[in-house]
Amino acid sequence: MSRGRPVGSQIRSNLIELLYFLGEGYGYELHKHYNKIFPQCTMRSIHFQLKKGVLTREFKVKKIKKEQGEYSWGQTVEKVYYELGPMAMPKGDERVKKGLGK
Repeated sequence: MSRGRPVGSQIRSNLIELLYFLGEGYGYELHKHYNKIFPQCTMRSIHFQLKKGVLTREFKVKKIKKEQGEYSWGQTVEKVYYELGPMAMPKGDERVKKGLGK
């Protein structure tokens, strides 16, 4: 048995299932869908797993959009849209399909 933490993550696996049915999404949007379908987790965990998934090639950055608005931190927000990468292996989880209304 190898030492250290296992490579996989349940949160990342669930995000793969979400992106399989959505096609693309950004952190906050994925967080909202995730918490409706799966056990509650923080937005920080979602963003960490999305960035980790890019390193493991399970996710790809599709585009980065800057949007103007009135936010507590300023006038602009940067939304990073993710899609499935070549190493993602979605299973087509039916509860995700039902949770998204598809």
